[in-house]
Amino acid sequence: MTIEICIGDRRGDGGSPVPAVMDLGELLSTRLLVQGNSGSGKSHLLRRLLEQSAGLVQHAIVDPEGDFVSLAEKFGHLVIDAAEHTEAALEAAGLRMREHRASVVLNLEGVDAELQMRRAAAFLNGMFDAPREHWYPVLVVVDEAQLFAPAAAGDVSDEARRASLGAMANLMSRGRKRGLAGVIATQRLAKLAKNVAAEASNFLMGRTFLDIDMVRAADLLGMERRQAEAFRDLARGHFVALGPALYRRPVSVRIGNVETQSRSAGPMLTPLAPVAPLEDIRELILTPLPEREGPTRVRRVQAAPPPDILAQLAAHGETVAAEPATAPLDDAARTERTHQIAKMVREILQDRDAAFRPVHALYQDLLVRCRIAGLGRDVLDMPAFRRLLAVARSGVSVEGAETPDWKQAEALAFSLPEDVQGVFLLLAHAAIAHEPCPQDEAIARAYGTHSLARARRQLAYLEERNVVVVREDGMGRRAVAIIGTEWDTLAGMP
Repeated sequence: MTIEICIGDRRGDGGSPVPAVMDLGELLSTRLLVQGNSGSGKSHLLRRLLEQSAGLVQHAIVDPEGDFVSLAEKFGHLVIDAAEHTEAALEAAGLRMREHRASVVLNLEGVDAELQMRRAAAFLNGMFDAPREHWYPVLVVVDEAQLFAPAAAGDVSDEARRASLGAMANLMSRGRKRGLAGVIATQRLAKLAKNVAAEASNFLMGRTFLDIDMVRAADLLGMERRQAEAFRDLARGHFVALGPALYRRPVSVRIGNVETQSRSAGPMLTPLAPVAPLEDIRELILTPLPEREGPTRVRRVQAAPPPDILAQLAAHGETVAAEPATAPLDDAARTERTHQIAKMVREILQDRDAAFRPVHALYQDLLVRCRIAGLGRDVLDMPAFRRLLAVARSGVSVEGAETPDWKQAEALAFSLPEDVQGVFLLLAHAAIAHEPCPQDEAIARAYGTHSLARARRQLAYLEERNVVVVREDGMGRRAVAIIGTEWDTLAGMP
């Protein structure tokens, strides 16, 4: 069934204006890219699209400037202030909004650039990881998309950029099968990552002045390059439309009026106040500040800062380094030190949030503990720490880690990528002990994520690598067998 919404008007065959329509069903099967310089009417266009489709399809709006929170009053959208929630909470909110089919505005106003990227990525990943039974159609609108999918590295960390760019790429390239229809708007095509922009099938190109952006817009619309200068002459609110949800040939459309207003509308000219005499103005502006009244407050002497334990440890390390080298450890002492370090790693993981902290942060925590215990500064390198961390996340005891079966499991695990070693060893521990298969929550914790969908994907990945075999019985219980061994888990509810 075709459902059309009116986004404005266009010039008909006789020159009179006729409604400009968009096929909403076709838009949900494709994607839309909106481009235009600041002041060209991009946000107005997105608002018109959202207002016309409200009640017909669920909305998810990533709003970096707080422009769209006014939709909540008229259409009942839930506004989530990203500054008040953690990334884990936003990921869960993205998953739950699909389950309950609620339209949401993610307000990123007041959050710095790096946090905007991280929290938008968490929210988009939550929607993307929703289970198949919740793959309802959602119109996902991302304003100022160049902030979340930049073409080049900026002032933010590489980790934040990769997370945000990956979430945007998933939305535009793989979101269609999950019911996610991406609508992205950008000021400049040159600033938007090409692998994100290239996935769009529908285009609305507004006013732009730079040659590189005009040429790229003309190429996307299939226009000749000599026609590219026409984008300079477009008035505010006028766009050239092309795509299966719009028109098969480039058509100029004028965006219609909207019912709600943005909180950050552009500046308006207002009449100046009557000009006062120069002396009066001087007195108003340069009047000396009044002296503070009341008793003079006694300046408090600040207490000395607490001792910096890291600085003390560094000084201690320099003292130790200046001392003569100690004799090498014998086998018994080396084994005892290895057990002591493994015990420290397990103590670190006893913290409930430790499973979701970055590996480098856990590594620094261990180094501090080792130096406090007098084990030195360079007792363990990062690869060895990752292996110890994977073993600790499996839940195996120190004694159990010395058995021949476990040594074989470690050899299999350490041939896999580092991020799935902990998941494999968790499964191997349950299989060797012939215990029920770990639940999705335990697998997610071993992988370092809150997402149960990602946990299930790790099982599928290990099965594709011919490392495990996953079996399910008629009651929905799951069992895992380790290929090449006689180890298998009991059936357990996932």
